[in-house]
Amino acid sequence: MIDYESHDGLALAEFVRCGELDAHDVLEAALARIEAHNPALNAVVTPMHDAARAAVAEGLPEGPLRGVPMLVKELVASVAGTATTFASRLYGDRPAAADSEIVARMRRAGLVIVGKTNSPEFGLSPMTESALYGITRNPWRLDLSPGGSSGGAAAAVASGMVPVAHATDGGGSIRIPASCCGLFGLKPTRARITAGPEGGEGLNGLAHQHVVSRSVRDSAAMLDALAGPLPGDPYSAPPPPARGYLSSLARPVGRLRIGFARRAPTGVQLDAECVAAVEDAARLCERLGHHVEEASPEYDAQALERGFRMVFAVNTMANIARVTGGGLPSPGLVEPLTQALAEEGQRHGASEYVLNLQMLHRQSRRIAGFFSTFDVWLTPTLAQTPRPIGWFDTGSGDIDTWMSRMTAYLPFTYPFNITGQPAASVPLYWTESRIPIGCQFAARYGEEEMLLRLAAQLEAARPWFDRRPPSR
Repeated sequence: MIDYESHDGLALAEFVRCGELDAHDVLEAALARIEAHNPALNAVVTPMHDAARAAVAEGLPEGPLRGVPMLVKELVASVAGTATTFASRLYGDRPAAADSEIVARMRRAGLVIVGKTNSPEFGLSPMTESALYGITRNPWRLDLSPGGSSGGAAAAVASGMVPVAHATDGGGSIRIPASCCGLFGLKPTRARITAGPEGGEGLNGLAHQHVVSRSVRDSAAMLDALAGPLPGDPYSAPPPPARGYLSSLARPVGRLRIGFARRAPTGVQLDAECVAAVEDAARLCERLGHHVEEASPEYDAQALERGFRMVFAVNTMANIARVTGGGLPSPGLVEPLTQALAEEGQRHGASEYVLNLQMLHRQSRRIAGFFSTFDVWLTPTLAQTPRPIGWFDTGSGDIDTWMSRMTAYLPFTYPFNITGQPAASVPLYWTESRIPIGCQFAARYGEEEMLLRLAAQLEAARPWFDRRPPSR
């Protein structure tokens, strides 16, 4: 038996394809690691060991990722026979009748779903702590958060449970935990992966789905497997590369014009180590032959921040109304922060909300204009190093404190949920105390191919795959 944790998903799939490994052996290696690491991390909240074993026994499709263990986030995506709780007591324990399209595509690619991962309630916070499922911890240091809202997915991948895991991103929720856990995390272009058939959009188009992974090529292969619309989707993305994202990694990225930021557009203070990380990444890009200079888009960052808050508040109320029929929930069914956000969302009128969306569109055009001069904007993924457990307190209804802490933490991520542009967190830097800090690379709408090729170049120049947290 090979060392399971020393190989990415595509390598494991190749072992299965050529007969060197059986899919059952790969599955049992994954389940053993979940049982070993999950008690300390609380990353997997819905084990699906028996269902996974049954899927392998029945025979897996001959997909490009056949036999690779996979985890699905407990938010948005439905897995037939298990509840989609949104990490909330409000949604209860009602098993889904069918898979979401993204999950069906995972199965067709040959992936084996072994469980579901933790999320904060409704995916609202950049940490992974919920009243329903408890606290998920960072495998690099257990007193730190793995980030959120896809912190369960990131903790699972970083600790070696699975090589790749489903993640969602409404304000940075793929990139934040990727940064905190030393992983690669790409938020694709808006509409690159369908949200159907249950929904047409999430957070008025701000929400996206994809994965966190240990290798760039696994992310590219997953995008090949998951990308594509369903009829009736409200948005469209430019066509993917004809040969696919994975094949495109073999092509050189060329000389790019990269602008990088040492300062946040909102003016919040950046931790010195986050500044050091982006300066280091800028020097690396320059050594690789790219044109690099300090530059940032000009837009009303405070207006964007206020608009983002309104979208979150109104959509929180909508998520609750889907269950209650329109009103606020009974006391105790949602966490205090969720309740307070819903109440705030309920106070916004329809015309006020439409005007807010129009303002966000105007700011999106200003940000997109920056990319007529630059191919890439390089920033720290986060303005601060990973925060301690409990830093973002959803047990309090104090929205102002929560919002100020959140926007001080992630001033660089949510703008690209608003614009819909692709952005990726790349693990290029570790502190002296061995805590990872990601750098974000953002590109024009539809240019995931270029981002993936740049990330592959960076991965080759400064490999991170063999960096492992102490818990492993």
